Amino acid sequence: MLELRSLCFSYKNGVSILDRINLTVEAGELFVLLGPSGCGKSTILNLVAGFQTPTVGEALVDGIRGPGPDRLVVFQGDDSLLSWKTAFENVAFGLELLGWKRSDISHTVKQFLDMVGLGEHGAKFPHQLSGGMKQRIQIARALAPGSPILLMDEPFGALDAQTRTSLQDQFATIAQTQKLTVLFITHDIAEAIILADRIAVMTPGPAAKIRKIIRVDLARPRRRGDPAFGRLYDELHDDLQLGEMAGDLRSRE
Repeated sequence: MLELRSLCFSYKNGVSILDRINLTVEAGELFVLLGPSGCGKSTILNLVAGFQTPTVGEALVDGIRGPGPDRLVVFQGDDSLLSWKTAFENVAFGLELLGWKRSDISHTVKQFLDMVGLGEHGAKFPHQLSGGMKQRIQIARALAPGSPILLMDEPFGALDAQTRTSLQDQFATIAQTQKLTVLFITHDIAEAIILADRIAVMTPGPAAKIRKIIRVDLARPRRRGDPAFGRLYDELHDDLQLGEMAGDLRSRE
């Protein structure tokens, strides 16, 4: 579904952000990129979405490079919501641009608003909704067209802890039941474990790489109090700490 081949990205001043990123995300897989702030996670997502162009290498979705309606993004903030449109109209907007029939749009929007728990709130405007509800609109809007891949850039990062954990659990269930293919960006270790089929641990920047890839074999639904959850959390935490120490040594050199 998604293939990154020797992906590199540098700014025009020569500063390297990514160095030879290679990975494959299979259809129906929820793949998480985990790493510290500034390691280039969002840059990878932007390259996959087609918002930026690789300096070297390529990012392919179903063998195709570049932007398109086949790859949809859920952002961290809610700035992408149209403030003058209701929740229903925000979800419908993308389908209208794709030329869907009105009857199909209505049925699909209702289906996905119900799926994210907003079936009773379709007539409300974004300013009438909480932060978590706004993120649910974004998720419903991204799911509605049936895109082959969903790109999520720390979508729950700005929410309070209780709302964040609730949405993590809800989205993990949706992704599993809908067999979604997802590239998910986070620096939250617990979030990565709750969601991921596989986790790629990135090194700090500049010239960030993938340090290792871990398959998460914990049964679903996952519980944060599970001893196996805690052991994997500690393993990932240690990996990130080692990466930061190595980054500090590189910067001193």
